[in-house]
Amino acid sequence: MFIVTKQGELSVWQSQSEEREALENWGIKYLQNYYNQNGQWQNNLGKAFKELASILHIDEILTQIPKHCDKLILIPHFFLHLFPLHAIPINQNSENSSCLLDLFAGGVSYAPSCQLLQQLQQRKRPDFQSLFAIQNPTEDLNYTNLEVESILSYFPSHQVLSKNQATKAALSQAATQLKEANYLHFSCHGSFNLNYPQNSFLLLADAYVYPIPDDANSERYLKVYDTEAIDLSKCLTLGNLFERTFDFSQTRLVVLSACETGLTDFNNTSDEYIGLPSGFLYAGSSSVVSSLWTVNDLSTSFLMIKFIQILKNAIDMSIPLAMNQAQRWLRDATKEELQEWVKNLALDSTKKGKIRRQINNMTGEQPFNSPFHWAAFTAVGK
Repeated sequence: MFIVTKQGELSVWQSQSEEREALENWGIKYLQNYYNQNGQWQNNLGKAFKELASILHIDEILTQIPKHCDKLILIPHFFLHLFPLHAIPINQNSENSSCLLDLFAGGVSYAPSCQLLQQLQQRKRPDFQSLFAIQNPTEDLNYTNLEVESILSYFPSHQVLSKNQATKAALSQAATQLKEANYLHFSCHGSFNLNYPQNSFLLLADAYVYPIPDDANSERYLKVYDTEAIDLSKCLTLGNLFERTFDFSQTRLVVLSACETGLTDFNNTSDEYIGLPSGFLYAGSSSVVSSLWTVNDLSTSFLMIKFIQILKNAIDMSIPLAMNQAQRWLRDATKEELQEWVKNLALDSTKKGKIRRQINNMTGEQPFNSPFHWAAFTAVGK
């Protein structure tokens, strides 16, 4: 592992071969639990991250970072891209143990590679005034509307493709508005395809096909049920992004508020990972926020609203730092604090009352304290 400071100081930390084997075994077990035992995986996240911290010798590595460094940019290798390294615990032998994101006042961000990070830092995107949003295309996400409606109040200039209007055709017709937008927000379903990463997608309206055509091409149609499939030509795919179907050269931020939008092809031998975040960066955006697992609808909406509140209310706030602050807030917020926060959202009283009652029925004084609720999202890029 290499540690490089802004001043060009370089230090190297060398692990042992048995530690690499332990890391690979941990990763295999983590992914098996995720795909096969989702409930157990969710409940064991805290324990799993402690094991990862121990295998990585994170406390020992941190001693190699100069004290004056207040910002951390992680460039993971191999399948480390799949894990929320910002959430792994530090100082495990101390009473004041915390997470990596608590240690750096300037935030913890990610980059696919050193080369791409250098390119991203040269992209000047000062404006953050115009929003283009995709809202609940499949109309089955309970809190997506809450999320988007609350965020819109911070952007006088905005355009939204909502519910059945959010089709691939409508997205293509809005290519000019997309090119001019500073901020793109996708609040929908997402999926990563490990076998064919270019077919990873954001699910748009009209993409479900029933019944499946007899001559359905498996490269175009993704079977989800015996008689139902998703037509990938009606989704926004990673392939579309690499084909430069859309131009995001004015975009400061893309938020992929959906499941598994940050997963990558860890079997690929390339130095740079292949996934939706790298696709949006390739298409021109300087930053992408995406998720590492199947996320909870309610906690995700809270996290995204708070993230935008922080980003818009501060002067010269970086995207990674705003995300880190929103994650700490969601992790530590009590029921009472959440209730008070909901009272001030730009929503009608009926919606706010419903959400506050749901909060009141949650278990635990800090209902979103589990890493499952706050750690999934990473800020990739500038």
